[in-house]
Amino acid sequence: MSEIGATPLQIDLRRHLREHDEDRDLTRLICEIADASKYIINAISTGDLGMAGTSNLYGEEQLALDVLSDRIITKRLAHSGVVANIASEERDDIVEVDPDCEGKFSVAFDPLDGSSLVDVNLAVGTIVSIYRGCSLMRPGREQVAAMYILYGPRTTLVYSTGNGVHEFGMNSLMEYTLNYENIRMDEGRARIYSPGGQRSQYSAGTEKFAQYLETNGAKLRYSGGFVPDINQVLIKRSGLFMYPHLKNAPEGKLRLLYELNPMAYLIEQAGGAASDGRRRILDIRPEKIDDRAPVFIGSSEAVAMAEQCIAEMD
Repeated sequence: MSEIGATPLQIDLRRHLREHDEDRDLTRLICEIADASKYIINAISTGDLGMAGTSNLYGEEQLALDVLSDRIITKRLAHSGVVANIASEERDDIVEVDPDCEGKFSVAFDPLDGSSLVDVNLAVGTIVSIYRGCSLMRPGREQVAAMYILYGPRTTLVYSTGNGVHEFGMNSLMEYTLNYENIRMDEGRARIYSPGGQRSQYSAGTEKFAQYLETNGAKLRYSGGFVPDINQVLIKRSGLFMYPHLKNAPEGKLRLLYELNPMAYLIEQAGGAASDGRRRILDIRPEKIDDRAPVFIGSSEAVAMAEQCIAEMD
């Protein structure tokens, strides 16, 4: 058992899952995704940065790395033997792998979040949401696991199965070994904040909240990537990421199924909070696979203040 600041034991990911008596098939699924990340790392390091010549369902031109990362993960999931349905941010529809959902899982993922940052050599990541059974169209509180993998100066994997949040680092043998176990957010105000969206488009409530953060000494730290910014908040145990409702984008930017639900699950498991400004992210029931929502996520005190400012001003 390791704590932040302590020297971690050399426990690999599979052993950690087994020692915590996780479901055998869920263990297999998480390890399949971890193995897929090794191929994505190679693609990022050596692959073509040009465009793939196709667009995803949001009309965004897909980078070749987006498409390749999607194929890598989809293939691993489809051949795992434990997956019923797959939803990828890069695909228009849910992919049925096995109509017999008994004992199987459904997975939603963003294969390469922040891929536009690759050509300027900034950190990017993979985000994964896991449900038991056939359906993906349900509130995020029903997830049985969530994880993300950060491809930065170091490659790290963070996961939770509802029993705390744990970080693993990739070693020289490309194995994930335990860095920190049971990561917990600190109580109190946020020390850093990562604000997305043009400030001129903020609502009165969001502007009031941003001023509150600045007045109380929160430092601006924004990379433009959801995974590295959430990772910074989590590993530093304090802070807030927000991509709020904007005047020209009232539903925000980030997708509920692929990005917000898994990150909200992880942050809540670490003692933080995640809200769309009025309600808990994990209580929102998606109606479509491409649903978006505003988000305020991180230190619970800061999220509560965001909700207060929005209730008072918007």
